[in-house]
Amino acid sequence: MSGNGTTCHAPPSGSAVLESRRAQEVTASGVLLWAAGTLLAYCVYEQLSFYLKRRKADGSLLKGPKFAVPLLGCIIEMVMDPFGFWDRQREAENPGLTYNSIVGKFMVMVNDTDVMRKVFSVNEPSSLLMAVHPSAKNILGPANLAFMHGPAHKAIRRSFLALFTKKALATYVQLQDGIIRRHLADWMWNHEGKEFDIKHAIRDMNAATSQGVFAGPYLTDEKERAKFSDAFIDMTKGFLAFPICLPGTAVWKGYKGRLFILTVLKRGAGEAKAAMKAGGEARCLMDFWAQRCLEEIAEAEVQGVPPPGHTSDHAMADTVMDFLFASQDASTASLTWVMTLMADHPDILDKVREEQARVRPDPAATITGEVLYQMTYTRAVVREILRFRPPAPMVPQIAQAPFQLTEDYTAPKGTLIMPSITAAAMHGFTDAHTFDPDRFSEERKEDLVHGKHFLTFGFGPHGCVGREYAINHLVAFLAVMSTDATWTRRRTSKSDDWLYLPTVYPADSWITLHRRS
Repeated sequence: MSGNGTTCHAPPSGSAVLESRRAQEVTASGVLLWAAGTLLAYCVYEQLSFYLKRRKADGSLLKGPKFAVPLLGCIIEMVMDPFGFWDRQREAENPGLTYNSIVGKFMVMVNDTDVMRKVFSVNEPSSLLMAVHPSAKNILGPANLAFMHGPAHKAIRRSFLALFTKKALATYVQLQDGIIRRHLADWMWNHEGKEFDIKHAIRDMNAATSQGVFAGPYLTDEKERAKFSDAFIDMTKGFLAFPICLPGTAVWKGYKGRLFILTVLKRGAGEAKAAMKAGGEARCLMDFWAQRCLEEIAEAEVQGVPPPGHTSDHAMADTVMDFLFASQDASTASLTWVMTLMADHPDILDKVREEQARVRPDPAATITGEVLYQMTYTRAVVREILRFRPPAPMVPQIAQAPFQLTEDYTAPKGTLIMPSITAAAMHGFTDAHTFDPDRFSEERKEDLVHGKHFLTFGFGPHGCVGREYAINHLVAFLAVMSTDATWTRRRTSKSDDWLYLPTVYPADSWITLHRRS
């Protein structure tokens, strides 16, 4: 004890300090051993789980890797070499089923057309639902079409029929014609005779076309339209970013972009209803749908029931936004394939030009719906492009319960089921790996004989309602380009490969344009 009454403690001895350090080291090594043991046990469990999930009724296994990479699965290979990875995965058993793991998620790839059609025919929360991006609800909103099923989904799809009648499609194609020509003039002004990567220019043209056709009269303010386009780009970037929705992140910007787009489109929906109620002529998709929604509201009023949910201004805005988003990536990819495949097949492009000279003696005249449907060969070329290079190669589904894919295999609950539209397109058709538009001719009629394999636009509850619109857009684009321009493509060692962005593009699209007299 010290003089002031406090107790003094002797410093710990060297042996005590050493013992303490040893105890800490033992504890740390114990934690590490426990963690390593737990990780090893989980990896063993994962492999056993995948082995059991791969088993068919006869005891054989789905084709795929002998052992999935623990925890990560195929994600590294898929990111580093997506073209090679999906090609190997598809060809492991084609037709048939193959398996793999994506970040620990058991995946079954479907390479059989009949099984794909069975999968696409189901959209029920008790069975199968479309798999969506983790950020989809933040970016697209919880009321998006991708999340709909049951009676509400069927009702809104019935309402869509009014948007794609012959009259509506004829209105759209004249709008498409004008926008395509304006952008081609810009391309010539900025790039004639100079090589450029055309997919970026096509993306801008396609965005302008979608906006003009779907809601053009209600997007007249140039500053607002520019902000509208930027918001759309933010939404797209959000899907390519890490799925965290916090202020400042790409997902947050995509979310805010959606809110701005909805504000603009909601106002447009109200204006469209007012214009159509006053007897105005439909000028865009929003107008045609406003006409139909007003009819549905009137029918509900007569029946004394609330109007369908999709007829509100907000719901209309939400769905038109979905159309804008759905038409962007897939159509941009297909339009890019039009340019590269026609450059690679000049003999086919010459036949397109011969047809255009017959049905459009004045190439400067606006394409009408009547003239468009006379372009039988040009349409066959477009359909072959969509078969040969489907822009959306897979449409993933999640098994909400055990789902029987074949007589001898049932996918367990939680399985990520990946129907390969690319695989289906290479089945049935004559020399399917050859680019041959004549397969869709009146003489061969392969679209009828082998039509079940053409799944580019899906099938069943989530089949693309805008199928004819998309095809017409490609036909109009090829028609205008073939008469007004000539082009060449610089081929590289990668020219036959694909880019997954996530829709499929040619690996390179270096084009040189010239005016055609």
